[in-house]
Amino acid sequence: MVDIIIGSTEPVGLPTGKPGPTGAPVEAELLHVREPRHRIVGPLGQERRRQQRQDPHNGKVLTLLIADGASLPKDLDIKKYKVLLRFMKK
Repeated sequence: MVDIIIGSTEPVGLPTGKPGPTGAPVEAELLHVREPRHRIVGPLGQERRRQQRQDPHNGKVLTLLIADGASLPKDLDIKKYKVLLRFMKK
């Protein structure tokens, strides 16, 4: 016999046997790499962005997937945390 439960929620609190976020390494999958933005593309004067932003000239924009979101801090905000990356070949 198999029980199928649809729409159940995860238990409240930290999972047992799993430490909370302590600055330990978090494994991620690299989904996409693109070149930095250099200029705003679009008809002159009709751009919807309020701020003109440019990425650093020699930068790369990475899209990462964190499989276990529970290992991330609950109050994750780009202004509160510094992110350090370490790359290893598979």
